[in-house]
Amino acid sequence: MFLNLDTIPPFYKGYVKLVTHPDVLQALRISGYRTMELIHSIPESKADFRYAEGKWSIREVLCHMLDAERIFAYRALRFARNDKTPLSGFDEKEYATQLNATGRSLKQIGDEMQHLRTSTVDMFESFTEEMLSRKGTANNNELSVVALGIIIAGHETHHCKVLTERYLNAE
Repeated sequence: MFLNLDTIPPFYKGYVKLVTHPDVLQALRISGYRTMELIHSIPESKADFRYAEGKWSIREVLCHMLDAERIFAYRALRFARNDKTPLSGFDEKEYATQLNATGRSLKQIGDEMQHLRTSTVDMFESFTEEMLSRKGTANNNELSVVALGIIIAGHETHHCKVLTERYLNAE
């Protein structure tokens, strides 16, 4: 199923515009593949690099990406199952204080990301066209299931771009 950009809340449009493939399954596969390529190119010695004071480390950015994918996928599952309960937002800055990022290697985080993406793709593959078009409310925004899949891919692409431009090409 393809996404109509008009249905995306303004906060998420920047992420969605980064997605190069309009099909949700392909978008998830492509962004996941590109993220794995990026992670495998980062030496462990740079895992705690921050491009400025107060910014997350590379490890923390990757763990944030994991958290966000899990939350967006959970929302998609709820909406696909026709659950109309409004869902709250999440404070990524507060979540970041509880990541345990320094307790894990880039390889461990990368492996977890790959497993998570496989699970996310499997879940989206199980949805019918009707399920993909269902909507729900999260953080006071109406979102469709397909939009959440594209947002997952776009959020990941956004952070990979930031990692490349501000962390890996900064020195």
